[in-house]
Amino acid sequence: MKEMQRFFGIKVTGTLDQETLEVMKKPRCGIPDVAAFSTFGGRPKWQTNKLTYRIVNYTPDMSKAEVDDSIKRALQVWADVTPLRFTRIYRGTADIMISFGTKYHGDAFPFDGPGGVLAHAFAPSSGLGGDAHFDDDESFSFRSSRGYVLFLVAAHEFGHSLGLSHSDVSGSLMFPTYSFRDPGRFSLHQRDSVALWSLFTGRQVWAFNGNNVEPGYPKLLSRFGLPLSVRKVNAAVHDKNLGKILLFVDKMYYSYDERTKKMDTGYPK
Repeated sequence: MKEMQRFFGIKVTGTLDQETLEVMKKPRCGIPDVAAFSTFGGRPKWQTNKLTYRIVNYTPDMSKAEVDDSIKRALQVWADVTPLRFTRIYRGTADIMISFGTKYHGDAFPFDGPGGVLAHAFAPSSGLGGDAHFDDDESFSFRSSRGYVLFLVAAHEFGHSLGLSHSDVSGSLMFPTYSFRDPGRFSLHQRDSVALWSLFTGRQVWAFNGNNVEPGYPKLLSRFGLPLSVRKVNAAVHDKNLGKILLFVDKMYYSYDERTKKMDTGYPK
Protein backbone atom coordinates (compact mmCIF):
# COMPACT_ATOMS: atom_id res chain seq x y z
CA MET A 1 0.00 0.00 0.00
CA LYS A 2 2.77 2.45 0.96
CA GLU A 3 4.66 1.73 -2.27
CA MET A 4 1.56 2.44 -4.35
CA GLN A 5 0.93 5.70 -2.46
CA ARG A 6 4.52 6.81 -3.08
CA PHE A 7 4.17 5.95 -6.78
CA PHE A 8 1.11 8.19 -7.17
CA GLY A 9 2.56 10.99 -5.04
CA ILE A 10 -0.20 10.90 -2.45
CA LYS A 11 0.11 10.94 1.34
CA VAL A 12 1.80 7.75 2.53
CA THR A 13 -0.40 6.32 5.27
CA GLY A 14 -0.12 2.59 4.63
CA THR A 15 -3.91 2.34 4.93
CA LEU A 16 -6.73 2.27 2.40
CA ASP A 17 -7.81 5.86 3.04
CA GLN A 18 -10.20 7.98 0.96
CA GLU A 19 -7.47 9.57 -1.20
CA THR A 20 -6.05 6.14 -2.05
CA LEU A 21 -9.50 4.78 -2.86
CA GLU A 22 -10.15 7.68 -5.24
CA VAL A 23 -6.92 6.94 -7.12
CA MET A 24 -7.76 3.24 -7.33
CA LYS A 25 -11.22 3.98 -8.77
CA LYS A 26 -9.92 6.11 -11.65
CA PRO A 27 -10.19 4.62 -15.16
CA ARG A 28 -6.84 3.07 -15.88
CA CYS A 29 -4.60 0.63 -17.66
CA GLY A 30 -4.57 -2.97 -16.43
CA ILE A 31 -0.76 -3.24 -16.08
CA PRO A 32 0.41 -3.08 -12.40
CA ASP A 33 1.66 0.35 -11.36
CA VAL A 34 4.50 -0.43 -9.02
CA ALA A 35 7.34 -1.50 -11.26
CA ALA A 36 10.70 -0.14 -12.33
CA PHE A 37 10.02 3.14 -14.13
CA SER A 38 10.60 3.05 -17.86
CA THR A 39 10.67 -0.65 -18.72
CA PHE A 40 9.35 -4.02 -17.67
CA GLY A 41 11.69 -6.25 -15.69
CA GLY A 42 14.59 -7.48 -17.84
CA ARG A 43 14.17 -4.60 -20.33
CA PRO A 44 12.32 -6.63 -23.00
CA LYS A 45 12.46 -5.11 -26.45
CA TRP A 46 11.87 -6.09 -30.04
CA GLN A 47 14.90 -7.30 -31.95
CA THR A 48 13.79 -5.50 -35.09
CA ASN A 49 12.75 -1.95 -35.92
CA LYS A 50 10.14 -3.12 -38.43
CA LEU A 51 6.98 -4.29 -36.67
CA THR A 52 3.61 -5.40 -38.00
CA TYR A 53 0.18 -4.84 -36.48
CA ARG A 54 -3.25 -6.25 -37.16
CA ILE A 55 -6.67 -5.01 -36.03
CA VAL A 56 -8.51 -8.27 -35.35
CA ASN A 57 -11.95 -6.79 -34.66
CA TYR A 58 -13.72 -3.50 -34.00
CA THR A 59 -15.70 -1.73 -31.29
CA PRO A 60 -19.29 -0.74 -32.20
CA ASP A 61 -18.68 2.64 -30.53
CA MET A 62 -16.81 4.03 -33.53
CA SER A 63 -16.71 3.61 -37.28
CA LYS A 64 -14.04 1.29 -38.70
CA ALA A 65 -12.36 4.28 -40.32
CA GLU A 66 -12.16 6.06 -36.95
CA VAL A 67 -10.68 2.98 -35.26
CA ASP A 68 -8.14 2.53 -38.08
CA ASP A 69 -7.11 6.18 -37.86
CA SER A 70 -6.86 6.13 -34.05
CA ILE A 71 -4.64 3.03 -34.05
CA LYS A 72 -2.41 4.34 -36.83
CA ARG A 73 -1.87 7.68 -35.08
CA ALA A 74 -1.26 5.97 -31.72
CA LEU A 75 1.56 3.89 -33.22
CA GLN A 76 2.95 6.95 -35.00
CA VAL A 77 3.40 8.63 -31.59
CA TRP A 78 6.19 6.13 -30.91
CA ALA A 79 7.50 5.97 -34.48
CA ASP A 80 8.14 9.72 -34.31
CA VAL A 81 10.69 9.33 -31.47
CA THR A 82 12.35 5.99 -32.36
CA PRO A 83 13.67 4.08 -35.38
CA LEU A 84 10.50 1.91 -35.23
CA ARG A 85 8.28 1.55 -38.29
CA PHE A 86 4.86 -0.11 -38.23
CA THR A 87 3.17 -1.91 -41.14
CA ARG A 88 -0.43 -3.05 -41.03
CA ILE A 89 -1.33 -6.58 -42.15
CA TYR A 90 -4.84 -7.95 -42.64
CA ARG A 91 -4.39 -11.69 -42.06
CA GLY A 92 -2.07 -13.98 -40.16
CA THR A 93 -0.22 -13.20 -36.93
CA ALA A 94 1.28 -9.75 -36.49
CA ASP A 95 3.80 -8.61 -33.88
CA ILE A 96 1.04 -6.50 -32.32
CA MET A 97 -2.40 -8.07 -32.45
CA ILE A 98 -5.11 -5.53 -31.53
CA SER A 99 -8.55 -6.65 -30.36
CA PHE A 100 -11.65 -5.60 -28.43
CA GLY A 101 -13.21 -8.00 -25.94
CA THR A 102 -15.09 -8.25 -22.65
CA LYS A 103 -14.59 -10.11 -19.38
CA TYR A 104 -12.77 -13.40 -20.22
CA HIS A 105 -11.38 -12.70 -23.67
CA GLY A 106 -8.65 -15.26 -24.29
CA ASP A 107 -5.89 -14.46 -21.82
CA ALA A 108 -5.42 -14.84 -18.07
CA PHE A 109 -6.44 -11.24 -17.32
CA PRO A 110 -10.23 -10.83 -17.65
CA PHE A 111 -11.66 -7.34 -17.91
CA ASP A 112 -13.86 -5.97 -15.12
CA GLY A 113 -16.82 -4.44 -16.95
CA PRO A 114 -17.56 -0.70 -17.31
CA GLY A 115 -15.12 1.57 -15.49
CA GLY A 116 -11.88 0.46 -13.89
CA VAL A 117 -9.50 -1.20 -16.35
CA LEU A 118 -9.78 0.18 -19.90
CA ALA A 119 -7.20 -1.98 -21.64
CA HIS A 120 -3.96 -3.89 -21.22
CA ALA A 121 -1.00 -4.88 -23.37
CA PHE A 122 1.87 -7.34 -23.20
CA ALA A 123 5.60 -6.64 -23.30
CA PRO A 124 7.64 -7.79 -26.32
CA SER A 125 7.95 -11.59 -26.46
CA SER A 126 6.60 -14.54 -28.39
CA GLY A 127 2.95 -15.57 -28.15
CA LEU A 128 0.87 -12.77 -26.61
CA GLY A 129 3.89 -10.48 -26.54
CA GLY A 130 3.11 -7.04 -27.96
CA ASP A 131 -0.64 -7.68 -28.18
CA ALA A 132 -3.06 -4.99 -27.01
CA HIS A 133 -6.58 -5.73 -25.73
CA PHE A 134 -9.31 -3.12 -25.17
CA ASP A 135 -12.32 -3.62 -22.88
CA ASP A 136 -15.40 -3.34 -25.10
CA ASP A 137 -17.59 -2.77 -22.04
CA GLU A 138 -16.12 0.74 -22.09
CA SER A 139 -17.34 3.52 -24.36
CA PHE A 140 -14.59 4.55 -26.78
CA SER A 141 -14.64 7.69 -28.88
CA PHE A 142 -12.71 9.36 -31.69
CA ARG A 143 -12.32 12.76 -30.05
CA SER A 144 -15.14 13.32 -27.58
CA SER A 145 -14.65 13.58 -23.83
CA ARG A 146 -17.97 11.73 -23.41
CA GLY A 147 -16.11 8.46 -23.97
CA TYR A 148 -12.53 7.33 -23.58
CA VAL A 149 -10.54 8.58 -26.56
CA LEU A 150 -9.25 5.43 -28.25
CA PHE A 151 -6.16 7.20 -29.60
CA LEU A 152 -5.04 8.14 -26.07
CA VAL A 153 -5.75 4.71 -24.59
CA ALA A 154 -4.07 2.94 -27.52
CA ALA A 155 -0.96 5.16 -27.48
CA HIS A 156 -0.50 4.30 -23.79
CA GLU A 157 -0.99 0.57 -24.37
CA PHE A 158 1.40 0.52 -27.32
CA GLY A 159 4.05 1.91 -24.97
CA HIS A 160 3.67 -1.38 -23.06
CA SER A 161 3.72 -3.31 -26.36
CA LEU A 162 7.14 -1.78 -27.02
CA GLY A 163 8.58 -2.52 -23.57
CA LEU A 164 7.66 0.40 -21.32
CA SER A 165 6.08 0.00 -17.90
CA HIS A 166 4.21 2.75 -16.05
CA SER A 167 5.65 6.18 -15.36
CA ASP A 168 5.21 7.87 -12.00
CA VAL A 169 5.34 11.29 -13.70
CA SER A 170 1.85 12.77 -13.75
CA GLY A 171 1.10 14.14 -17.21
CA SER A 172 3.24 11.61 -19.07
CA LEU A 173 1.50 9.26 -21.50
CA MET A 174 2.63 6.23 -19.51
CA PHE A 175 1.07 7.43 -16.24
CA PRO A 176 -1.35 4.61 -15.36
CA THR A 177 -4.64 6.53 -15.02
CA TYR A 178 -6.58 7.99 -17.92
CA SER A 179 -7.07 11.73 -18.37
CA PHE A 180 -8.72 13.41 -21.33
CA ARG A 181 -6.58 15.50 -23.65
CA ASP A 182 -7.51 16.98 -26.99
CA PRO A 183 -6.01 14.43 -29.40
CA GLY A 184 -5.53 17.19 -31.96
CA ARG A 185 -3.11 18.94 -29.61
CA PHE A 186 -1.39 15.88 -28.21
CA SER A 187 2.37 15.94 -27.71
CA LEU A 188 4.47 13.20 -26.15
CA HIS A 189 5.98 13.96 -22.75
CA GLN A 190 9.78 14.07 -22.82
CA ARG A 191 10.01 11.40 -20.12
CA ASP A 192 8.07 8.95 -22.32
CA SER A 193 10.29 9.47 -25.36
CA VAL A 194 13.45 9.25 -23.26
CA ALA A 195 12.32 5.99 -21.66
CA LEU A 196 11.61 4.31 -24.99
CA TRP A 197 14.61 5.75 -26.81
CA SER A 198 16.88 4.35 -24.10
CA LEU A 199 15.73 0.84 -25.05
CA PHE A 200 17.13 1.27 -28.54
CA THR A 201 20.25 3.33 -27.93
CA GLY A 202 21.53 2.01 -24.61
CA ARG A 203 24.45 3.85 -22.98
CA GLN A 204 23.35 7.48 -22.96
CA VAL A 205 23.23 10.49 -20.65
CA TRP A 206 20.20 12.80 -20.70
CA ALA A 207 20.07 16.30 -19.22
CA PHE A 208 16.78 17.94 -18.27
CA ASN A 209 15.68 21.42 -17.38
CA GLY A 210 12.37 20.58 -15.75
CA ASN A 211 10.67 18.31 -18.29
CA ASN A 212 12.65 19.67 -21.25
CA VAL A 213 15.76 17.99 -22.63
CA GLU A 214 18.77 20.32 -22.67
CA PRO A 215 20.20 21.25 -26.12
CA GLY A 216 22.80 18.76 -27.31
CA TYR A 217 21.42 15.84 -25.31
CA PRO A 218 21.24 12.86 -25.17
CA LYS A 219 24.96 12.09 -25.37
CA LEU A 220 26.53 8.65 -25.53
CA LEU A 221 28.41 7.63 -22.39
CA SER A 222 31.43 6.99 -24.61
CA ARG A 223 31.55 10.75 -25.28
CA PHE A 224 32.59 11.25 -21.67
CA GLY A 225 35.44 8.75 -21.74
CA LEU A 226 33.88 6.38 -19.22
CA PRO A 227 35.21 2.80 -19.05
CA LEU A 228 33.40 0.42 -21.40
CA SER A 229 32.36 -1.60 -18.36
CA VAL A 230 30.05 1.25 -17.27
CA ARG A 231 26.56 0.49 -18.57
CA LYS A 232 24.57 2.83 -16.35
CA VAL A 233 25.07 6.15 -14.56
CA ASN A 234 23.27 6.44 -11.23
CA ALA A 235 23.25 10.25 -11.16
CA ALA A 236 24.86 13.27 -12.77
CA VAL A 237 25.51 16.83 -11.60
CA HIS A 238 26.43 19.73 -13.88
CA ASP A 239 28.48 22.57 -12.35
CA LYS A 240 28.34 25.45 -14.84
CA ASN A 241 30.78 27.59 -12.86
CA LEU A 242 33.51 24.93 -12.91
CA GLY A 243 32.56 23.60 -16.33
CA LYS A 244 32.43 20.09 -14.89
CA ILE A 245 29.99 17.20 -15.09
CA LEU A 246 30.15 14.74 -12.20
CA LEU A 247 28.94 11.25 -13.08
CA PHE A 248 28.14 8.88 -10.20
CA VAL A 249 28.52 5.15 -10.87
CA ASP A 250 28.01 2.75 -7.96
CA LYS A 251 30.74 3.58 -5.41
CA MET A 252 32.73 5.82 -7.76
CA TYR A 253 32.33 9.22 -9.35
CA TYR A 254 33.96 10.62 -12.48
CA SER A 255 34.66 14.25 -13.29
CA TYR A 256 34.31 15.35 -16.92
CA ASP A 257 35.84 18.71 -17.92
CA GLU A 258 33.71 20.37 -20.61
CA ARG A 259 36.54 22.68 -21.67
CA THR A 260 39.22 20.04 -22.22
CA LYS A 261 36.66 17.34 -23.18
CA LYS A 262 38.52 14.91 -20.92
CA MET A 263 37.45 12.63 -18.10
CA ASP A 264 39.44 12.65 -14.88
CA THR A 265 40.22 9.39 -13.17
CA GLY A 266 37.39 7.93 -11.14
CA TYR A 267 37.31 8.67 -7.40
CA PRO A 268 35.67 6.86 -4.49
CA LYS A 269 32.55 8.66 -3.25
